[in-house]
Amino acid sequence: MRRVDYDTEQHQHYARGRALTEQQMATWMSAFTAALPERRPLVGLDVGSGTGRFTPALAGAFGPVTGVEPSVRMRELAQAQSRHPGVRYLAGSAEDLPVPSGSADYALMFCVWHHVQDKPRAVRELARVLRPAGRLLLRGNFSDHHPEPWWLDHFPRGLDADIAQFQPLHEVVAMFTAAGWRVTGFGTVTQPSDGTRADMLERLRLRALSFFAQLDPDEVEAGLRSIEEAVAANPDAPSPPLSEPLLTLERR
Repeated sequence: MRRVDYDTEQHQHYARGRALTEQQMATWMSAFTAALPERRPLVGLDVGSGTGRFTPALAGAFGPVTGVEPSVRMRELAQAQSRHPGVRYLAGSAEDLPVPSGSADYALMFCVWHHVQDKPRAVRELARVLRPAGRLLLRGNFSDHHPEPWWLDHFPRGLDADIAQFQPLHEVVAMFTAAGWRVTGFGTVTQPSDGTRADMLERLRLRALSFFAQLDPDEVEAGLRSIEEAVAANPDAPSPPLSEPLLTLERR
């Protein structure tokens, strides 16, 4: 997997390219609510918070949240648009979380796990910062549980290149359980449609997915041209919803 440098490659367009509709956000927040304890407030960590896509919503639903983000530019954008008094953003990573031990009730990692360079260290660090029975919400793709969006077929190496970024589910689970965690839930969340296929094409043009960094520039251009031709034939066709995996783990 080629490492993505968000400070130079994606920070400018990430918020627009990865924005969620109100319905999509509501769907994810409902899934997180079902996976977390009912008591409020909960102290949260948004690990790999990026431009703050989820951080304010987490604070509004559950209680104060610290967004932890290694990319300076992504963190600056999140801070510039931060309005919620229960949100703060700090420099850090899953391997080096800038919060005291036992200070959080849960952590969210949304499409972040495949970017983590030292995964065993991150497993230990997440256990350090969570209280006993704290929960980790891990929304990550797995090589054997991988949603296949319609547009991926337009890149000849697309599926293989995308899957290569991810571990199989059993490897991730084994890594955590060997360190004393337990699985409390695994399933899929059906994220509502992104709109029309033309809407999705506009997002793809921003290249805000780490997938694009795994292909050669010529492959990316050829794939986008293929999508443009397909969309031109029926631009108002809906972009189908995706069923996306959510793994919930508990610190013992």
